[in-house]
Amino acid sequence: MPAISCHDLVVRYGTRTAVDGLSLQAEHGQVLALLGPNGAGKTSTVETLEGYRRPASGTVRVLGLDPTAEHRALVARMGVMLQRGGVYPVMGARRALRLFARYYSDPEDPDALLELVGLGAVASTPWRRLSGGEQQRLSLALALVGRPEVVFLDEPTAGVDPEGRLAIREVIGALKARGVCVVLTTHELPEAERLADEVVILAGGRAVARGTVAELAAAGPGPAIRFGAPAGVDVAALAIAVGAAPGDVTEERPGQYTVKGESSAGRVAAVAAWLDAQKLPLADLRTGSGSLEDAYLEAMRAEKP
Repeated sequence: MPAISCHDLVVRYGTRTAVDGLSLQAEHGQVLALLGPNGAGKTSTVETLEGYRRPASGTVRVLGLDPTAEHRALVARMGVMLQRGGVYPVMGARRALRLFARYYSDPEDPDALLELVGLGAVASTPWRRLSGGEQQRLSLALALVGRPEVVFLDEPTAGVDPEGRLAIREVIGALKARGVCVVLTTHELPEAERLADEVVILAGGRAVARGTVAELAAAGPGPAIRFGAPAGVDVAALAIAVGAAPGDVTEERPGQYTVKGESSAGRVAAVAAWLDAQKLPLADLRTGSGSLEDAYLEAMRAEKP
């Protein structure tokens, strides 16, 4: 039985449809990332999976349970990490974890959790005095204190420093190894690329692309040279210099360029030589097939009228 099963989910707010016939599935020991712009339906989907929002239609099961009808039984087996808040401002990290631990029959050791997320040194610091990244790590620890079988993480690395990001990645890896299903919502595509086993890209309440990171990248734009340079580069002149067809050199967004086609060493050298002749800096050079970010942007472009 999958950890999460969702078929033809519809969520409405009055006459507005927030989720429009969404189906998805996640297994035990898998990280599922839900990606999409604001208003895509990510939060409505996750709140329904958590049992805090009733669907207009469709079927949803989490750990084999109906999240709304059997909410009490599900709460004891799931963890929810909020993006912000959830802790009394003057309560310290250790005290908050010990309080939450009392809600469960077999909780994790609060002190061990504090060390796991790198908060041992600030265990007595009130929530309001923790940095944004430290608050995120405490929110993660609070989501894990009940030894959950499924965990919902909302923007877990937002505002977290590099050391904290590494700690969070290691925690998520350990959860996978224990067979915990992790549902991740994020706007940080590099984090999703590192962490996710399966990705669902949402737009307008619908799944517009899905698959593993490798599958989505392979289905996106073909081989190309991608690089950064000042905005407004003469892409027509660059195309001539590298022997590309008109239109195969584009400025995808300000300062980010793509040269479609082969990405041989000679062609890369031609791009670099042309930029050098124009006295323009070269940054973020990548070659080969696209990334998750490329697949995401392509999916968003396809949805625009």
